Amino acid sequence: MELRQLATFHMVAATLSFSRTAQALNYVQSSVTAQIQSLEEELGTRLFDRLGKRVALTDAGKRLLPYAEKMLDLAEEARTTVTGGEVPTGSLTITAPETICTYRLPAVLREFHKRFPQVKLLFRPSLSLDIRRCVSEGSIDVAFVIDEPLHSNALMIEPLVTEPLLLLAAPGHCLAQRSSLRVRDLEEEQFLLTEIGCTYRNILERVLNQEGVHITTNLEFGSVESIKQCTIAAMGMTFLPAITVERELEEQSLVALSWEGQEFSVVTQMLWHKDKWLSPALQAFLTVAREVLQSSQDDAGAIVALEAI
Repeated sequence: MELRQLATFHMVAATLSFSRTAQALNYVQSSVTAQIQSLEEELGTRLFDRLGKRVALTDAGKRLLPYAEKMLDLAEEARTTVTGGEVPTGSLTITAPETICTYRLPAVLREFHKRFPQVKLLFRPSLSLDIRRCVSEGSIDVAFVIDEPLHSNALMIEPLVTEPLLLLAAPGHCLAQRSSLRVRDLEEEQFLLTEIGCTYRNILERVLNQEGVHITTNLEFGSVESIKQCTIAAMGMTFLPAITVERELEEQSLVALSWEGQEFSVVTQMLWHKDKWLSPALQAFLTVAREVLQSSQDDAGAIVALEAI
């Protein structure tokens, strides 16, 4: 097996596209196809299923992926050690769910590109339920999640930003003028929620169930933006991270309701495999992410303090 073949295989596994791989690696598409076919012939098995225009890893491809990741990391480590190169180069694959993609990552990516333009970043959106698996398998270099504090023996998990969760409604909602709400006040209210398994929804349902309140009528969405717009249209209440509704709260198209004795939060966390070699590029990205996101936490705290004066 040649390193070039493994690098191409790794990129196809990340993008699930021969054409995007060719563009990312500056190859013609026929070269990508030829390298993958040569690797498959050498191993005596198919690594990808070609499903029309779609590509999917076979079981053999999934088994090869962590080994390819280790071999590529080792080769990069050897090059860096021998040449003594200190300027980060190469590529990184990162992933995050919609909320972090939209409200946290743009500032990180902008700052990283400004400091280290030689490093190519490949962003791969993922569902929250898939992220830890992708990092464990080695198909992702760095992942971000917004969740309750996580723990793992296989992954490094670094908390970066505490994200308050808010109970939200349109200004004209019947509960919007109440100075304080109890859990029982939410009985039979219509909720607009994220999909089953989402942390925000889990926390809300757990709190309600503890008080014997069960959501019987709700609308389920895969998009935070859809939830916000439907809540603004007075279709129901919702429960979202404060970072997602800063503009709407400022414009007063949504209001945050006060829960009596209740405060909730999740944490934006950064994940990478504990056995992964920290290349100069990866070390640089982790550092920039810490600086940018922890700075945003400090700024938010300063704003709260000013508002309290």
